[in-house]
Amino acid sequence: MGPYMGYIVLTGIFSLIGMVVSNRLKSKFAKYSRIPLSNGMSGREVAQAMLDHYGIHDVNIIQGQGFLTDHYNPLNKTVMLSPEVYNGRNIASAAVASHECGHAVQHAKAYPWLKLRSAIVPVVNLAARAQQFLLLFALGIFGAGGNATLLLITIAAFAVTTVFSLITLPVEFDASNRALAWLQGSSVTRGAEQGGAKDALWWAAMTYVVAALSSLVILVWLILRYMGARD
Repeated sequence: MGPYMGYIVLTGIFSLIGMVVSNRLKSKFAKYSRIPLSNGMSGREVAQAMLDHYGIHDVNIIQGQGFLTDHYNPLNKTVMLSPEVYNGRNIASAAVASHECGHAVQHAKAYPWLKLRSAIVPVVNLAARAQQFLLLFALGIFGAGGNATLLLITIAAFAVTTVFSLITLPVEFDASNRALAWLQGSSVTRGAEQGGAKDALWWAAMTYVVAALSSLVILVWLILRYMGARD
């Protein structure tokens, strides 16, 4: 098996795993979108209530576009909720909205992992754009034999994106923990609703776990290729 074929196999395996997890997440979101909150709050109202609880008054909540495109932007302090979450009055909407506000709480409290992730974003963006092109040259796709020096540079680029993926894990898990604690403490979710919110957020977190594992495995594979090329 050639070096590039090995890379294709690894990425194919993790792409398949990622697809399974993503489909499971969509299934969970659809399931809990059909279960209304007993208090009737919309995702936007849940988000606003959580921000108010923590005394955060400089974060805007806006409706975006797309499906499950929800995120918090620390640069302009904006919680962007997809239409289904922004307008939804169900368990899934409450879970996602409170999770994104969990990031806003992290920002307000200077959560160190979020600060670190935000600080390295420019470097990560550069490495992510370069690594695929570097890989083609390093493994010899545009010439026989590949190049050990280029492979080392490629490893450095993959190392940056892998570190970012690993740093993302505590950021996402902490945001979910903050969200679930607030949902329960504020009685926004009650009884089985809390379990549903926890289930939905767990599958959302698994998408980040798969991405981190994929990046780590490919990085290790590249390092082994480099060590083999030196022998």
